Amino acid sequence: MDAFYASVAIRDRPELEHVPVVVGGGHRGVVLSANYPARRYGIRSGMSGGEARRLCPRLVEVPPDFGVLTPVSKAIMETFRQFTPVVEVMSLDEAFLDVGGAERLFGPPEVIAERIRSRVRAEHGITCSVGIAAAVSVAKLASRRAKPDGVLAIPPERFVAIVHPLDVGELYGVGEATRQRLHRLGLVTVGDVARIPVAELRRMLGGHLGGKLHALAWGADRSELAPGGAGAFGYGEGVPEGSMGAQHTLAADTRDRDRLARELLRLSARVTARLRAADKVGRTVAITTRWSDFRTISRSRTLPEPTDVTHDVYEAALLLLDTVFPLRLAVRLVGVRVEGLRPRREGGGRQLAIGEADPGWPDADRAVDRATSRFGPSAVARGSLLGSDYRARGLSRLKDG
Repeated sequence: MDAFYASVAIRDRPELEHVPVVVGGGHRGVVLSANYPARRYGIRSGMSGGEARRLCPRLVEVPPDFGVLTPVSKAIMETFRQFTPVVEVMSLDEAFLDVGGAERLFGPPEVIAERIRSRVRAEHGITCSVGIAAAVSVAKLASRRAKPDGVLAIPPERFVAIVHPLDVGELYGVGEATRQRLHRLGLVTVGDVARIPVAELRRMLGGHLGGKLHALAWGADRSELAPGGAGAFGYGEGVPEGSMGAQHTLAADTRDRDRLARELLRLSARVTARLRAADKVGRTVAITTRWSDFRTISRSRTLPEPTDVTHDVYEAALLLLDTVFPLRLAVRLVGVRVEGLRPRREGGGRQLAIGEADPGWPDADRAVDRATSRFGPSAVARGSLLGSDYRARGLSRLKDG
């Protein structure tokens, strides 16, 4: 979807259609989504609200309404499934579709893409962009290049001509830090990476990263889709592959460990609810803390077994929090992420060690899931969070990633 959060907000407030709009922001929050008029001012997702307002003083800030966003996302994913059952939902606003078995019914991929875009516009009131390719990573790149409201096909025989001249940062999974590292090595374009022998890339970048980048630079991604995914509990725009997380900008900077621990508990519960909804587990827990000087510190810990249990993730997050104490400066933002995701095995879950008693945490999580599914996210509150300063409108400061 094109600027999904902002597009849904503008759909319901058409007077904002040609006005610079962001979802999120606020006094201390971050931008979750920016519409295209706002992007012309240089405003991007993840930017602080203050920086966004400096770039565009007439910016309109809209709080996110997940009570609206989530049903819209679910409905769009159902539209996709009317064309193919093979839909892997990556987030609220993104999915991969395998239409190889749908051509006899609906026509070639380009025709299917146009039909999908037409349905999304007519039925849901927003636009989407579609990338068409034989590989997942190339389709992702194509969909980015097609924005806004377009279609781009990159067939294998055109891959080199279209992709090799692009900046290496266009490759799926190459973030800004990796992009800068590659530029320092003189690898500026995708073609630069492709022309380096894979053995040399592995020597320069490490075995895993070097091999992965070489394959991506030749469109040799062999990833297969896993139907299902995180649709109803998507984790936002611009999230790294194979992870699910959330972060929160605090109302006031703090050095209070108990305050930060409560926030980690709330975020751990939010992330693990999404994992369970997506039938996924992860083995690595990471936390992020951003200090008052905007310096960002990340720590991670690998668990003995993959998990989707709130208690497991929270306990790991607390241990990681203790590694950043004593604090040099107050903290303004804290985040939790679970990485290394994989499908949850039928009847699976964390394996108990010999002699370990099951404290009932998985059952408690499932009971909470049932209650919130039936009565809404405010139906159940954890005792340690009662009396703290959490309100539903605090979501305006959440950035899911």
